[in-house]
Order: sequence, then C-alpha cells, then structure tokens
Amino acid sequence: MAPNRPTIRDVARQAGVSHQTVSRVINGSEEVLPETRAVVEAAIEQLGYRPSAIARSMARGSTHTLAIISPNLTDYTFASVIEGAEVEARQHNYFVLSSSASDPLAFHDLVDELVGHRRVDGLIVINPYADDRYMHIPKEFPVVFVGARSHDELVCSISLDDEKVAYEATQHLISLGHKRIGLITGPMEEDCSQDRLVGFKLALSEAGISYDASLVFEGDWSASSGSDALLDFVNKKNLPTAIFAQNDRMAMGIMRAARDLKLDVPTQLSVIGVDDMPLSSYFDPPLTTMRQDMPLIGQEAIRKLMEIIQNKTIEPSVMKFPAQLVVRQSTVKGGG
Repeated sequence: MAPNRPTIRDVARQAGVSHQTVSRVINGSEEVLPETRAVVEAAIEQLGYRPSAIARSMARGSTHTLAIISPNLTDYTFASVIEGAEVEARQHNYFVLSSSASDPLAFHDLVDELVGHRRVDGLIVINPYADDRYMHIPKEFPVVFVGARSHDELVCSISLDDEKVAYEATQHLISLGHKRIGLITGPMEEDCSQDRLVGFKLALSEAGISYDASLVFEGDWSASSGSDALLDFVNKKNLPTAIFAQNDRMAMGIMRAARDLKLDVPTQLSVIGVDDMPLSSYFDPPLTTMRQDMPLIGQEAIRKLMEIIQNKTIEPSVMKFPAQLVVRQSTVKGGG
C-alpha cells in the first residue's frame, strides 16, 4: 500500500509554523517574511508536498478549469478542436472539461451548472449558431466561439475561412474542366454551410458558370447523406461530372454510392471533400480534399480565452484560418 501523501499540516509541523502560514507561502502572499518563506519551502521540498490544485484555485478565486461545449463529442472536427485546446490549456496550467449538448435546453442547463456555480473560469462554444444555444450564454463571461462567424459585436470567434475553402475547392474542379458541378452542403442553418455555399457560387460566377440549384443537395454531415445525394441526382437523371462535398464523410458516402451504382470515381465522377480526415488518403480512390488544421484552431481558441481571462476584458475579434488543397486520385480532368 502506498504511503499517505504529506499534507499542509505536515509541512507546518516540519517548518514550525502554522498551516495558515504555509498556505500564504504556497499562494505567493507578500505577508510572509523571507526567512519564514525559505523555511517553509525547504519543508515542502523535504516532504515532497504537492499543493492541491483545487484548494489553490479556491483560495485565489479561480478554478483553473475551462469548459468546452460542442453539439457532440464524436464528430472528427469537434474532437480535433478539443484535442488542440487541451494541449494548449495544459501549457497555461489549466484543466479542460469537455461536454456535449445536443440541443439549446441541454446547453442552457449545462452552462447554468458550469458558469452559474462558477465551476469554470472560461467557456469555449463550438458551433454556437447551429441552433439557439448562443442565446443562453451569460453576458460579460469569458467566452470564445469556435466554428462560426460572430453574429455579436461583443464576441470573439475563431473558425475556418469557410467561404475561401469552398471557393478554392470549386476552383480546383473548374480548373479540371468541370462545368456541371454538384454541391452537398451541411445543414443550412449552420454558418459554415452557408459560407461554403457563398464560396461555391462565387467560384462558379467568376468562371462564367451559371449556378444550378438542382445540383445542390442539403446533407447533414453524415456519410449516408452523401449517398442519398448521389442517389437523388441519379434518380432525377441529373448527374453532375464532379461533386464538392462540404465534408469528407459526405464525400465518402458519395464514393460508396457511386461504387454500388457502378459509377467510376474519378473518370465518371470527380469528388472533393473538406477536412482531410485521417482515413481520407485510404479511401478508394484516395480523396482529394481541403485540409484544415482543427487542433490549431483549438489552440488559438484557448490562447484567446486566456487573454480575455487575464485582461478581465473582452476585445471582440474574428479570426479565420485557411485550408490547404490536397490533390489525390478522386478528381481528374472532365467536363460537361
């Protein structure tokens, strides 16, 4: 059985002072004489005492804990943001509490539990405008939005430059000679889906290609919605020569449905996605996609949140990150 860890009272006995004095030393109080501080620090070193992070946080009026709330914890992009955020938070000696809320009511209850009871010092909200959850965020509390443009002049937001990402993905297909280009969007109530539609339209317009709404299908980010989209195009005898899927999972669904329909990708149908999921290069054929650095977005969200917490003021800002085109074998020259 492991020996009991030394306590603050053990340190006090070793140093010959009160436990209150030891507490002042641990918390950096200037009320302790230098010689007393030296004796206490020596006792801490000798005993191998490790102060309780929770106790220190309570003494300083801070929990040293941040919360990240996302619609779910299984989505690849959400998980990647959280991973990057946790790495950065540790650099600042902060813990990260990750949780999910599937709807505005669940989000409200979670925020009330975390913020209302001051269990966290700051909050990162992923996809705040996917529904009405943004309405339940307390005013004047350190918050950073991730994955959406800001609809509030008093909010800091960090996201992918979704309009530019879609513009560059569509340009890639146009550069290969494609003119009948389909688009599979995410849920259109989400900012990124709307912005990617804008970028798609802009690329078409600049190339002199008319926007055709019949070649646009609203998906839900799932692979199955990609399959549904391709089946819809085929059933309506409205098959494009290339499809831009707004994420890799929907692109994967398109490619699976194409294989079932005996449509060859890429000779009969070019496909491009967004994300560069870890398995994208192992698809059959390997998927051309727009690589986004989600861990970096998570890191920047923590840095911005720390800035707000430390400065005790919110300077509204909008930060957008580019994506990198990764060309693989799912796109080739075509036309029509």
